[in-house]
Amino acid sequence: MLLLEGRPIGAIVLDIEGTTTDIAFVKNTLFPYAEKRLEGFMAEFAPTAEGQAVLDQVRAEVGDPDLSQEACVAQLLAWAKADQKVTPLKAVQGLIWDEGYRDKAYYSHLYDDAAAYIQEWHRREVPLYIYSSGSIAAQKLLFAHTIKGDLTPCFRGYFDTTTGSKLEATSYQNIAETLGIVAAELLFLSDHPGELAAARQAGWQVCAVQRPGTPDFAESLRVVTDFSQLPLTFS
Repeated sequence: MLLLEGRPIGAIVLDIEGTTTDIAFVKNTLFPYAEKRLEGFMAEFAPTAEGQAVLDQVRAEVGDPDLSQEACVAQLLAWAKADQKVTPLKAVQGLIWDEGYRDKAYYSHLYDDAAAYIQEWHRREVPLYIYSSGSIAAQKLLFAHTIKGDLTPCFRGYFDTTTGSKLEATSYQNIAETLGIVAAELLFLSDHPGELAAARQAGWQVCAVQRPGTPDFAESLRVVTDFSQLPLTFS
């Protein structure tokens, strides 16, 4: 059994940006790659059934069912430039990133300690999950094409904004219900104070991960600078 300072842990849920992966990879590689290709991609994608569904999601998001295709694409670009965590944008970004991974335009960054511990926890049969604002498809792509190889076999499931905002406690309650694990036995690792506060409010155990460039956290939080410092033991 996995224990956090003597308390049983039924599963670990990981954030990605700033936790397992350098924020710079996402902001300086993935986001610009998708933004540069978004208009051309949508020109081919929009006529498909899946593309029409994304356009309808954009219209629903802005509250205008008559928004033209051009206006929808412009809205996607505006969200991308503003780094908005909006579900239809995340879906399109994930599809564009898929092309980039298949073309070997880049490989996902992973911190050495994160890669090592993810693989070790998997070896010891600790249930691992991802909760990220990126789409589930994009999450799977990221971990399938890392500088450390394919880590997707290490994870039992993924959650994204379709579960709810990472800043709302109800999202973490939903995840606990989906997993069938009591909140007090779920551990969430993230670099975002608001996410940690929401998970804590939902009754989860939390630990802040402070990577280079991450602001200081409140003294009331457990804080580690890499996964080796987590107060986890096996009984």
